[in-house]
Amino acid sequence: MVQIHDKHFDIYLQSEDIQSKVKELAVKLNEAYEGKSPLIIVVLNGSFMFASDLVKQINFDHELSFVKLSSYNDFSSLGNVLELIGLNADVENRDVVIIEDIVDTGLTMNTMVEKLITKKVNTVSICSLLFKEAAFKGNHKPNYIGFTIPDFFVVGYGMDYNQKGRNLQEIYKLKN
Repeated sequence: MVQIHDKHFDIYLQSEDIQSKVKELAVKLNEAYEGKSPLIIVVLNGSFMFASDLVKQINFDHELSFVKLSSYNDFSSLGNVLELIGLNADVENRDVVIIEDIVDTGLTMNTMVEKLITKKVNTVSICSLLFKEAAFKGNHKPNYIGFTIPDFFVVGYGMDYNQKGRNLQEIYKLKN
């Protein structure tokens, strides 16, 4: 158990299990993008640890770019997506892979994918470490999923509770 601010969290996913799943996802991406040169877009801040571990195992030619979007405050969705740092790469006629830490309602991915479509990408796929299928209301389900998890709040491995807990190597769930 860990305490972050006023909340307690129990361990949910061990570091070894996370790293094993990252390797599985890298194998799938390596197969899908062999001989291609996609643009990989990492959604900050929460995806930084996942993306770092994942791209170390990618063996296809690629470019890397970062965006910072926000749709959360404390434990709940804001209902809209704020673009804090925008996409600065040319995506027209490109294959794009979005790296996301967690997809829950799908609101962030709806916004991002629709924006990419208007910029005339060739293809777009989403690789998410975590997917909350029960909470999902979006139009763009992840193509590559590490773990499908119940609809509860998690921290660690890049994900935070009010900007704390990102440094944890494991993933923790909010204790009831």
